[in-house]
Amino acid sequence: MKRIQRATGAVVGSAVGDALGAPFEFGPPGAFSARFPAPGAGDEMCGGGGWDPGEATDDTQMAVLVAESLLERGGLDLPDIFARFQRWAASEPKDIGLQTEDVLTNGMPWDLAAAIHFQVNQRAAGNGSLMRASTSAVHFAPAGQEATMDAAHRIAALTHGDRGAWEGTAIFHELIRLTFEDTDPLTALPDILALVHPDHRARYATVLAPDWHPGQATEFNGAVWPCLGSAVWALRNTNDFEDAIRAAIDLGGDTDTVAAVTGGLAGAYYGLDAIPARWMQPLHVPLPGFDGRVLHLADLLHLAERLMEGPSMRQASQPA
Repeated sequence: MKRIQRATGAVVGSAVGDALGAPFEFGPPGAFSARFPAPGAGDEMCGGGGWDPGEATDDTQMAVLVAESLLERGGLDLPDIFARFQRWAASEPKDIGLQTEDVLTNGMPWDLAAAIHFQVNQRAAGNGSLMRASTSAVHFAPAGQEATMDAAHRIAALTHGDRGAWEGTAIFHELIRLTFEDTDPLTALPDILALVHPDHRARYATVLAPDWHPGQATEFNGAVWPCLGSAVWALRNTNDFEDAIRAAIDLGGDTDTVAAVTGGLAGAYYGLDAIPARWMQPLHVPLPGFDGRVLHLADLLHLAERLMEGPSMRQASQPA
């Protein structure tokens, strides 16, 4: 499969999962299939819960902000990404994670805000850095294993002071990179786990094991470990993009983010052509705080194509 199919599949697939899962957020398990019992029947991009049909949430909005910074700044400019996040957060988006909101509005500089939040609260391993990682994963994949995982750490650390969130985002980046290399990401998981910081390796090994089920999670899937584990479980236990997304949303809980992460993985795995057109066409991504801009499918495809060219030689040197 051509890499462009995988790159566009990852970016659009994540947005599709986000928009499909949003109306079912914090609902019970099985709600999606209860409402749409026949796969492929249509109308699944239904909207609800304050979301219009096809409207992407903060997951995709932040992913777009990361992407546009990478492209416009010619590399990883951490202060610029943080400033874009702040501008977005100040515009009162429909949805924003409590932890992310606190970090972006606490008045601290970009390189201290998340760390100070973690020092005070001692809890900062939500899935808010993982949810936005599809665009950065596509962009850094051509740079290799070390570069893509390092970039994931740095971008995650802008809003999440707990290294557990960094490691989950880095695993996602590496899964996408391997998929672009036509390597089965699921069989590569043991090798990826060997790259995870020792303090967090066992926890990820548990949720990424072949016999793990989301019902065994010890935390709500708004945490980074069960969120990533649930996405990998959905990919491993289904046979196409549509079924993977359905399985992810049917888990209940933080459905938009679990489905966004699943959509990024499944989109890269199966390619853009595997995503149902009826799910892609209504997609739109409002960008609160950015002059009323709204991205549509063609914009996301163009963004993914530009991101696939990879990072330039100029990279910011700020520590994570």
